[in-house]
Amino acid sequence: MSRALTAGAAVVIIGLAVLGPWIASRPGPAGSREYLSAGEAAAAVPEPARPVRPSVIKAIYLTSWSAATPSRVARTLAMIEESELNGVVIDLKDYTGAVVFRTGSPAVEAMGSEVFRLDLPALVQRFHEQGVYVIVRIAAFQDHYLSKARPDLAVRDPKGAVWRDHMGLGWVDPASREVWDYLVEVGRAAAAAGVDELNFDYIRFPSDGNLEGLRYPFFDAAGGARRLVIQRFFEHLTTMLRPTGAVLSADLFGMVTVAVDDMGIGQIFEDALLYFDYVAPMVYPSHYSKGFLTFKNPAAHPYEVVQYSLMLAEARRTHYGQMLETFTAGPQPG
Repeated sequence: MSRALTAGAAVVIIGLAVLGPWIASRPGPAGSREYLSAGEAAAAVPEPARPVRPSVIKAIYLTSWSAATPSRVARTLAMIEESELNGVVIDLKDYTGAVVFRTGSPAVEAMGSEVFRLDLPALVQRFHEQGVYVIVRIAAFQDHYLSKARPDLAVRDPKGAVWRDHMGLGWVDPASREVWDYLVEVGRAAAAAGVDELNFDYIRFPSDGNLEGLRYPFFDAAGGARRLVIQRFFEHLTTMLRPTGAVLSADLFGMVTVAVDDMGIGQIFEDALLYFDYVAPMVYPSHYSKGFLTFKNPAAHPYEVVQYSLMLAEARRTHYGQMLETFTAGPQPG
């Protein structure tokens, strides 16, 4: 879930169950949306047999290289057997942009991004045999490979060169429908391999670097807001991947729990709640600026920062769920 974690580090997945019984939507009359309850959604989508998602996930994070190393996998299984661990998070597409398993998708193969590092079906089966819940992480718009292989999709600097963030990594335009469909294909292939949960990260506009004068080949700042682009991407992604039966989750920038705008990256907390089964705000205390909660150094107060951020997130989730219930129930007879 976090690239800051080292391979083999244990992590409790701090995720919010999204909106209680409301987990999906479909087109309604006159362009409106009708919201499906969990039962209705389950009846509408034939789900393949998968382990039940643990109420509390205590997972170990594996880079694709660790997941491809038999000794690391064996050690991981031993740790799970001897501890409270019950899940794994495996990088299938990280910041490099490499897709580390054979997808069987012509669209992915055409991009040239596949690196056959994992026999994913066999790996998933091995974890499932021990009752381990399998989450795979897919980095979306931070994609160094595509920015080089397909510069027509890449974010560019004012001079027209492919833009790089502070880590020297390239990004693709979040408004590109071709990129959207590419990510859907990766997700579909992972679900077909039997994974339990598709976790999407970097589902936003870039933020870490010189943002002055950035050029986007598809996004038109004059014609729409970043929030609208990301919201439409959420809807497209989840609509296309619901039929796979996999649980869908999203990593968000930690500040979304306290921010009232999209912070220039397009993410609004409530927008993600509407489309994903689980949302995981990355509330790293080191990412909060001086003065947050009056602290000179928020990183020195991790409990207070995380507790406040998640408390506010839960309050917003509850309020949004209540609002949706009122909206879907419609006017009541007097």
